[in-house]
Amino acid sequence: MKALLDYIPIIVFFYLYKTTDKDNPAHPLLTAIGLTGGESNNHIIVATAGLTLATLVVYGFLFVSQKFRLQKQQIFVLLMTVVFGGLTLALRDDFYIRLKAVLINLGFALALFLSPFFLNNKESAIQKLFAPIFDLSSSAWKKLNLTWAGFFVLMASLHAFFAFVFMGGEYWGEFTAFGDIIVMISFMVGMFVVLRKHIKIDETAIKK
Repeated sequence: MKALLDYIPIIVFFYLYKTTDKDNPAHPLLTAIGLTGGESNNHIIVATAGLTLATLVVYGFLFVSQKFRLQKQQIFVLLMTVVFGGLTLALRDDFYIRLKAVLINLGFALALFLSPFFLNNKESAIQKLFAPIFDLSSSAWKKLNLTWAGFFVLMASLHAFFAFVFMGGEYWGEFTAFGDIIVMISFMVGMFVVLRKHIKIDETAIKK
């Protein structure tokens, strides 16, 4: 459920990104919040406004439903969205919202890489997350954690490529909305295929 809620702001972003006239700085959403759009990037400005507002609503709901607390990664994503979305709207410059996903993925990569140095028993964040599913040796957990850190570096590189390099960022919105989740699902499927022999089996359920 929480994972699905995380994609609501992205859906709102993509809808506004594709349905807004990029050359018309007037838009009902911007007017409602007292802002004006950009002269040639208005579709991104409007989509950013929708993304920021939707993120505040979704994480506000999560804050209440999670007994008035947010997880660390949720706080990180919320702050990055508000800061870079706010800069984009204030300066009418889409550079900042394009940069957001790059920095978020690099932040996740760094957090995973450093997690064994800060968590109890020197366990990595990935080990804590997947320990109920996989039975791995200490060295294997370290490799898996580094693999995930490398994956987020790859994601940051892909976001940077589509945002700033490939065809002047023309397909950045499409990659942000769809490419990101496709790459993530492919990586997860690959992980389970490679580690399928190490999946824990509930012996009690088998006996029954």
